[in-house]
Amino acid sequence: MSEKPRICPALAFLVVALVLSTGACQKKSPAAEEVPATRERVAPSPVGTSQIVLQKTFTVSGSAKFPFEIPAHAATPHLHGNYKSFVPQPGVQSNDDTANVDFLILTESQYADFAAGRAGEALFSADAAHNQDVDVSLPPSLDQPQKYYFIFRNTPGGAAKKVVKADFSADF
Repeated sequence: MSEKPRICPALAFLVVALVLSTGACQKKSPAAEEVPATRERVAPSPVGTSQIVLQKTFTVSGSAKFPFEIPAHAATPHLHGNYKSFVPQPGVQSNDDTANVDFLILTESQYADFAAGRAGEALFSADAAHNQDVDVSLPPSLDQPQKYYFIFRNTPGGAAKKVVKADFSADF
């Protein structure tokens, strides 16, 4: 009768451990598209910063729009500033009711409705004013920048052409 060779249990354990550890060391690296770049995962926080969003003098005969953007990760964006409108006349600037303009702050979807001629709500509005201070808290921007629009619109019954001086900043 022939005797079967016996394998030492310690040797068998070492062989199995060696095979398993060799497989574990050959970890495949994910494709380049699967690993987001560090700059895409972490964005600088705008908290504690300010930005001028509109500082301009311009004319309004129909309406004028000025887009602005709140950066991503702005937890408590706050918009503040003022505008003054007047009717340019030789030698004097009239800033009575003939210089009134309507002022709106619209979100991107509200602006789409406005541009399509559909009446809708505004984030902020001031009707028929020629000297207006504005102090508005905006919604948090979360992980995407948010676009807004300033709309200055000539009011009926006043001068056909008005000059507006606007100065607005946003704090984050």
